[in-house]
This record gives sequence, structure tokens and C-alpha cells, in this order.
Amino acid sequence: MSKVLIIGAGGVGTVVAHKCAQNSDVFNEIVLASRTKSKCDAIAKAIGKDNIVTDSVDADSVEQLCELFDRHRPDIVINVALPYQDLTIMEACLKCGVNYLDTANYEPKDEAHFEYSWQWAYRERFEKAGLTAILGCGFDPGVSAIFTAYAAKHYFSEMQYLDIVDCNAGDHGKAFATNFNPEINIREITQNGRYWQDGKWVTTGPLEIHGQLTYPRIGQRDSYLLYHEELESLVLNFPTIKRARFWMTFGQEYLTHLRVIQNIGMARIDEVEYNGVKIVPLQFLKAVLPNPQDLGENYHGETSIGCRISGLDKEGKELKYYIFNNCSHEAAYRETGMQAVSYTTGVPAMIGAMMFLTGKWVKPGVHNVEEFDPDPFMEQLSVQGLPWEEIVGGDLEVDRLG
Repeated sequence: MSKVLIIGAGGVGTVVAHKCAQNSDVFNEIVLASRTKSKCDAIAKAIGKDNIVTDSVDADSVEQLCELFDRHRPDIVINVALPYQDLTIMEACLKCGVNYLDTANYEPKDEAHFEYSWQWAYRERFEKAGLTAILGCGFDPGVSAIFTAYAAKHYFSEMQYLDIVDCNAGDHGKAFATNFNPEINIREITQNGRYWQDGKWVTTGPLEIHGQLTYPRIGQRDSYLLYHEELESLVLNFPTIKRARFWMTFGQEYLTHLRVIQNIGMARIDEVEYNGVKIVPLQFLKAVLPNPQDLGENYHGETSIGCRISGLDKEGKELKYYIFNNCSHEAAYRETGMQAVSYTTGVPAMIGAMMFLTGKWVKPGVHNVEEFDPDPFMEQLSVQGLPWEEIVGGDLEVDRLG
């Protein structure tokens, strides 16, 4: 018997709960917890299985988390709460002897800063406790790193250039909305870009470098260089990489709204006083923007996320390789009631927990996903709704960017 505890009842948490319930042979018991229990209850009711129970927890409190863990005794926690809460959840896991998995790296509330150092600092403690912590098991980070590990294992003797490309070609019909937590999304996009080049990090202005890339069955889209956390672990775990970059597509209307939000101060993450009350402008903006969970019903189109890699094949010859997944917003909504951005994050989180519970990804310590065998995970991707495709020897286009 195995028991999983999911923390977070947003769009991603909803998908994780649905997918765990679909795989009851692995996830015999499911606990879904968040600050607001009624959200968990609604998800459990929609799933309609008798092996799901719900609970409430303040994930900022190690004490409350430990009380939750002691009540339910899970084998692994899937953390799809806010990135600010990663460290309290990891701390509670250590105190209570519970294994851990998340989809995004820790970031402090008061600074838009993204790096793994805070979580990597837990390596020795998890290893000594005999507990496995799996970091970044969404799509990007997550599948993007597993795609890279799969390419290294099966195709390359030396990976030299890596470009992770993320396209959302969907239309939700809103003038402006973010596809996941608005606070996290806007913090991420408005920061400086950064990429790896010849052994060092190169910093760029926000969205400064851009160009057009062609995405399968979608066509050309404007793609912008961002910093994304999986680059940090990938260049460490695959040291032959000379250049690593991350690209994401944005429409011009979205960028216009984003510039206005920044220009009028609504992207600020510091407190301001309004009518004698301290508020954070970006948190206020989050409260008035459309909830990403509510976008799915009218969302059309698809996402396309993958890795474009070049280097030397197993025989030392030059190789260009592209591995990707396209995911339909409509199909994701029909299955889980959520749009494809939540789906592409939630499905890999479930598979990562499956890998642990079936004994395929068990390694005491704190590890990024590319440190595990990619093959069993890749097998499950297609089975669980995210089939992947490969193009060997095609035009990667990325050398014309930047």
C-alpha cells in the first residue's frame, strides 16, 4: 500500500489529484490538502473516488505541516503549493521522515530571485535521514531536464548547445491573464534574462533577446530569452554544454499589458501603504486578474515545449536533435477540468511520485530530475497523456537567435 499527500489545490494540484486517482494501482491512498479545505473538497468530489481524503494546512508553518504528516503518514509529499513554501515543507519532511517532490525551486517572498542553492543546502540532511527529495518535476523545469538526460543517454556523446523552447499558442479569450499563479508568473518574466555561455552566466535585460522560432503544428512565434531554473542544474550535471538558453513565446498584446503593469507600479513586490493598510501591489493585482484555474473551459489551441540540442553523437559526428511535446488545451480540460499549462506541470509531478513509489527513482538526498534514469519516466509520459516526438537532423533555428 502507498499513500501520497498533495499540498496545493490550484490548477496544478487539481491535475495531480486527477492523475493520481487514475493510477490507483500505484497511489492506493490520496490526501489533498491546502489552506482552504473547501477547494480540496470540490476537487475530490469532481474526481469521485473513495480513496481521496482532504485536509487543511498552512504550508508556511512547519508545525502545522508536521501535524498534517503525523495524521496521514504519507510515503511522499507532492508539493504544488507556492515556491515560497518549499523550505518549510522540506523542513517538515525531514522532521517527520517523509519523502519530497516539487515542481519549482524555492524563491523568497521579498526578492524575485531564482536559484537552487537554498534547496541544495538540504542535501546532506536528506541523505543522512535516508529520504529522497526530487526537485523540479513539472514540465519546465522537469520534463525539459528529463528530455535532456534522455538525449544524453541515447543520442549524444557530447551535448554542446541546449535551447529549451516553450510555446503556448492557446487563446483563452481574456484581454490579459496568466496561465499560472500571476504573482509568480509576472515576477519571473519581468526579471533580467540569463544564459550559460562558455563556463559563465551572461545577463541580459528583461526580454531583451528575441526572435522567431517555428513550433510543430503551430508555426512561427516570437520567442524571448528568459532565465529558467533548470539551466542551473543542467549545466552542472552535463558539463560538456557550452551554451544553454531558455525561450518562451509571448504575444504582443500580452507584452503591452505587461509593460503597462510595470510602468504604473503594479509589478512591485515591496509593500506600499494604502488607506492605512500595507499591501503588495503585485499581490493586489493577482486578486483582480482572472484565476488561472478558471481559464480552461474556453481555452483553445495547444502548447509546444521541448529541447533543441546539438553536439556530437555516439560516434563523434555532428548531430542536431529536437524532442518535444504538444499538448491540447481542449483535451486537458476534458480530462481534468484544467488548461494545458496546469496539465503539463501536474502530469509529470504525478509520474515523478510514481517513479519513487515503484522504486525506480529512490536515491537518498536532494536531486534534480535529470540525475535519475529518464527511460521509465519517458515511457510513462506517453501513457499518461503527454506523448513526445523527436526530430533528428532537422534545422534547430536557434543559432539565428540572439
